[in-house]
Formats: sequence, structure tokens, C-alpha cells
Amino acid sequence: MIDISPSVMQFLLAFVVAAPLLGAAAALLPAPPGLKGRSPQQAVLRHGVTVTGVILAAAIALTLGFDHDAPSRFQATTDISWIQALNVRIHLGIDGISLPLLLMTALLFFLCAVYSYFKLPAGPSPKAFVALLLVLESGTLATFTVLDLLLFFLAFEMVLIPMYFLIARWGGAQRQAAAWKFILFTLLGSVVMLLGLLLIGLNSGTFDMVALASDNGRELTYTTQLLAVLAIGIGLAVKTPMWPLHSWLPDAHTAAPTVGSVLLAGVLLKMGTYGFIRILLPITPDGMRTFAPYLGAFAAIGIVYGSLACLALARKGNKGDLKRLIAYSSVGHMGFVLLGIATMTPTGVNGALFANIAHGLITGLLFFLVGALKDRYGTADLDTLAGATGAALYGRAPRFGAFLAFAAVASLGLPGLAGFWGEMLALFGAFDPAEGLSRPAFLTYMAIGGFGALLTAAYLLIVVRRVCMGDPKAESAAPVALADIQHYEFAAWTPLVALTVLAGLWPAVLLGLTNPAVQKLLAGGTS
Repeated sequence: MIDISPSVMQFLLAFVVAAPLLGAAAALLPAPPGLKGRSPQQAVLRHGVTVTGVILAAAIALTLGFDHDAPSRFQATTDISWIQALNVRIHLGIDGISLPLLLMTALLFFLCAVYSYFKLPAGPSPKAFVALLLVLESGTLATFTVLDLLLFFLAFEMVLIPMYFLIARWGGAQRQAAAWKFILFTLLGSVVMLLGLLLIGLNSGTFDMVALASDNGRELTYTTQLLAVLAIGIGLAVKTPMWPLHSWLPDAHTAAPTVGSVLLAGVLLKMGTYGFIRILLPITPDGMRTFAPYLGAFAAIGIVYGSLACLALARKGNKGDLKRLIAYSSVGHMGFVLLGIATMTPTGVNGALFANIAHGLITGLLFFLVGALKDRYGTADLDTLAGATGAALYGRAPRFGAFLAFAAVASLGLPGLAGFWGEMLALFGAFDPAEGLSRPAFLTYMAIGGFGALLTAAYLLIVVRRVCMGDPKAESAAPVALADIQHYEFAAWTPLVALTVLAGLWPAVLLGLTNPAVQKLLAGGTS
């Protein structure tokens, strides 16, 4: 920890949230003559790298100045009255739950900006692309830092329009249909969620999340809590995505440009599970206790469903799209996150938070790799990539093959890498759920989750064998020239590899932040 004054910490957090919006506005302005470089396009892309880099530096400074001896206390707080008639306040703050998500979000946006500087997806104006990327960053960072229910809703909704346009204007085949499906699912879920948020705020007399969490639902009747959990939970479940509300995700990922898929998997999906932890667990505990067994059941089904879908796509002759396969894998991985939340125990919730970070790092890396592979071959079709003229990465691009194999074994939960700890803790939480929850039911969910983990290993190893080794039975043909990892790809992907190893070998770095905050949150004292 570095001694940084509270006022500077407060400024840094406000800067992290607001700076992307200022950067988005500046991106739409003409570039000064001295900064154009070889072209105006290069100037605006450099602007995106600079703004996201400054935001990442501010997030790192926040991390260094954060009091790691008190991660359960909200720090760098801003609390200003905004709409007095509704008692809505501009209330910002970070604790051990939100800080890792804030830092990962800033990192992924910076890496996406670096990648886009060298590999801009085909589409209309680069200015619009950079501006949308920065608006998206502001919305996601705000979601993890605001402490007012209505501000949370505004930040939650703020990401929808930029992501819609990133898919619709810079995506691949079927991008319009995928973008419409994304916006309709998420908007309908958000309307229901808003009703639940208003129900809590109007019945308790405040929208302040800290005050509501400290009260631990004592001001809300059991019926109010049930209705709030049902309404808010539907909106959050769509964004997570929870089976069976997941059907927008594979289409969105398949059509999205590479950086869109990275951010969708690495950041946007975390907003839904974060809402479960930050809002529903502490504010409506009685309602959550009633719905937790059902949430656990949907999570367990999602784990197996996602894995079976991936197995089907990985089979030879099924013309499975590799981006679609990884999208379905997210349904399974986020099932472990939801299972951990459903246990309502410190072990399970810590596992959910760890799995959130691990999934963001690992699946973000997988989408980077598959996007680069698609750029080289013009397709992500697994049968094509595994054929005689296909990838065979170990022989044709060994560094690329090593990165893909690493990401796959990390995603299947290999011990020593980040993917292991979150899923293991979620299963441990299901072994001994919170008081009042059915242990036989959660033991069943644990067994189903363990079976799903085996299926995950099966389809990922099939993918590695087919893409990295090729098809030994295919007829020989002239090999396709394949570029190995380029310098900008190495720069964008290596940090994700390093953090995956660090979190896997030293999980106490993350758990030391989240555990005290989770303990206090579940006890009803997050002030």
C-alpha cells in the first residue's frame, strides 16, 4: 500500500469513471495537425490507446493506494446529492469486491485498444469505433463503483447502445440479427429489473446501497423481498447469462468483432453476477434464501447444458464455429459463478468472485486467439481448421498453438491456474450451503457441477487436439501459410497469461481482498 490522501483517492475514482466519456467526446473531434501521424485514423486509434492507458494507470494507482488492511470498508468515496425529491445521490466507492473487477475492466479495455490500433475491424468510422469503446468502458466501470440503485441501473443500461453498435456495424455475418437479439433480451430484462429496484427504494425510503445493505432487509417485508429478487434477478440473469435466458449470447459472440467478444465475455457478463452479490445478497437476504435453491438448479443445468453444447460443436462433421463454442462455454463457466452465489456462504461467494475474474482473463484470451485465427483463415469453422489444409498450429505456428493450448487448459480448471480456484470454491460452498438451504439439493448441484467440469475438460481437449494437431486421417494437401504470433498480439495477450498464472499460484492475492468484504456483506454490515 502507498500512502495516498483520501481526496486524491476520491479524485482518482471519479476520474476513472468520467474520463472515458471525455475521451469519447474528444475522439469525435478533428485530430490536431501535429498528432495525425500517417493518417487521421491512426491518430484516433492512438487516442483510444492513450485514454484507456491513462485510465488503467489511474486504476493501478487506486489499487496501490487502497487500504488492504480494511478491504471491507468502502474507500475513495464520493457522496453528493443529485435528485433530492427521490433521495438519489451520486455515490461512488470501492471495496474488496469491486476493486478487482475495476482493475480487470481497465486492463481489458486497454488491451483491446492496443489490439485495435494494429488490427481495426472492418467497418465504418474509426472515430465512432473508439468513441463507442470509451462509452462502453465508462458504463462498465461505473457499474462496479456506484453505490446508488438508480445510478447502478443507469450505468447498467449505458453499456447496451455502444455494444449494440459494435456488433451491428463492425461485426461479421448475421450481425444485424445478433445485435437486435442482444438489445431486445437485455432491454426487456432491464425493464423488469428497474421495477424491482424502484420497489426496494420506494419501500425503504432510500436508494443508497450502503444504507440498504447495512439494514440487511429489515425495512422490507418478506413479500417485498420476494418480488424484488424475482424482478431484479431476471434482469441480472439475462446479462449473466443464466440458462435458459442465455440464447442471445452465442449469436452475439459469433457476430461480434474480436474486441467486442473479449469485452462481452470479460466484462459485461460480470455485471449481472456483480448485481446478485452487491444488491440481492445483502439487501434482500430473505428473498434470496427462498429463491437460492432455484438459482442453484438453473446454475447446475447451465453448467451441463453449456458443456454438452460445446461437445456437440466440437464433434467432427458438425461444422461447429469456434467462437460459438467458446460462447457456450461461458454459459457453463458462469453457471459455477451462479452456483457459488446461490450457496449464500462466504466460501461460495468468494468462489463466485474468483471465478468471475478467472473467466474474464481466460475467456478474454480465448476470444483474442480465436479472433486472430479467424483473421488468418477467414473462418472459425472447426472442421475447416482441423482439416488437411487447416491450422495444425503446433507445426505451423508453434507459439500460437502454445497460447491456445494454455488458454484451453486454464479454462478447463487445471490446478495451478486461475480457473481452478473459483470453480472449486463454488463446489465447496455447495457442499455446505447456508443455514436454511436444503443440503441434499445443493449436494446434487455439486455433483452435477463436478460432472460438468469433466465435460468441460473433454470438449476443450478435443478442440486443442483438432486445431493444434490437425486431423491425422485427412488427405494430405499443400499447407496453408500461417503467420505466428505478431508483436502486437504478444503484447495484448501476455498480460492475461501472466495474471492467469499469478492468480492460480497465489490465490491469496485476490481472496485476501474479497473475503473480508464478503464476510461483512453477508453479515449485513457493508457500511
